[in-house]
Amino acid sequence: MNYVEKKLITFFMIFIIQILLYVQTKYNKMNIEKFCNKKLLEENFKKCVKGYHLINSSPIIEKIWEDINANLFTSVGIEVQSKSNGSHAPGMDIQCALGGISNKSGKYSNEKKYIDISSYRLTTVCNSKKYGTPEEIIQEINKRKNFDYYSFIIRNEYADNDNNNLIAYDWLLIPSNYLILDPASYTWEPMIGKRGKNKDEQIGWTTNEINGCKMGITFSMSSQLWIHINMTEEIKKFIIATTEVVNKPCYNYIDIADKLK
Repeated sequence: MNYVEKKLITFFMIFIIQILLYVQTKYNKMNIEKFCNKKLLEENFKKCVKGYHLINSSPIIEKIWEDINANLFTSVGIEVQSKSNGSHAPGMDIQCALGGISNKSGKYSNEKKYIDISSYRLTTVCNSKKYGTPEEIIQEINKRKNFDYYSFIIRNEYADNDNNNLIAYDWLLIPSNYLILDPASYTWEPMIGKRGKNKDEQIGWTTNEINGCKMGITFSMSSQLWIHINMTEEIKKFIIATTEVVNKPCYNYIDIADKLK
């Protein structure tokens, strides 16, 4: 296969992927209006985040997000049947009228251009002693996907011109089978060490990129799966709500207890 043929095949594959992403975004996007008043959901998201930061300065991470997310659903009439209550078990965190939900949190990088989401620890199928195979890794990841949607809360921390510490949050609800979140969409290749005692040795697994998104596993990090997501316009269409708060708590838990006496 010559250079021109390779370029044509690459171009064709990119074109097909773009079509698949467009179709998935258009037809798989959560139509939240079918289940609740979206405007009320957006307002309650702002209230929940503001309420949390009236007491707490630490950002909302996934354990906290599970409770807030469940609260949001019930506040607009979406029934919540069960929660994991902070369990470390992989997979579904909330079972509700929308289906199974997996809660994740993350932080924007490079001026909100991308995010990195941590996921399953895969030491049972791949580690420094037993590398595993792409087929085994894909099978194990998809076996743990017992949910319908990822619910991401992504933050951007910064200071304004008056030196106030601010946190902006975006809430995304993305189908779990969305192409860039499906390990089977990628080509998996060994990650090779470039320096130190692991030079030229396999230290994990990495993938190709699809629209700037990719997956990776590093054995020394408990073989944890990391998902690198490029914030394209297609991804931004999954944003359900957004808000911004000044990160300066006004109360503590004692204040709240005294006020509720």
